[in-house]
Amino acid sequence: MIGYFSRIFRDAKALVQGHGITLGYLFKPAVTVHYPDEKLLPFEKFRGALLFDAATCISCNLCVKACPSNCIQLENATNEAGKKVAKVAWYSIDFGKCNFCRLCEEACPTKPKSVWHSLDYEVVFTKRDEMVRCWKASFPFIGRYFDRQAGDFKDPEGQVSIHDVAPRRN
Repeated sequence: MIGYFSRIFRDAKALVQGHGITLGYLFKPAVTVHYPDEKLLPFEKFRGALLFDAATCISCNLCVKACPSNCIQLENATNEAGKKVAKVAWYSIDFGKCNFCRLCEEACPTKPKSVWHSLDYEVVFTKRDEMVRCWKASFPFIGRYFDRQAGDFKDPEGQVSIHDVAPRRN
């Protein structure tokens, strides 16, 4: 009989404690993020979309050699005499092959890094062509893709950038 009442008391105590926790959260401010209108900022070490800055790249090919997926390609720029210059003519990353390991960023010797992972997590691809991003000297950080049907470079549609200028790691 004593065991029966002690069990009822324990269960009632647990029920009151549970309701107390619920009431405590009832009066705290909401932490809900209204997703399409508000976006959370990922932590600093987040590996989002790869971005590239052609102006700081010295075309050393270390990122190409460090990539285990073989998804990075680049071509050195040449001067009028046909000699290679320490600038990049074009650079491309195939996001279909990239495993976001960050080895390309770690291998980059430039300060600030010419290739880096941004904090952008909304990368949209509607066609296979859009997965291969290309960069030249005048292209934006997010890059452009080559549309084979149109035969021209196009800006990716639906790409939502969290930052205007993405933070780089030194």
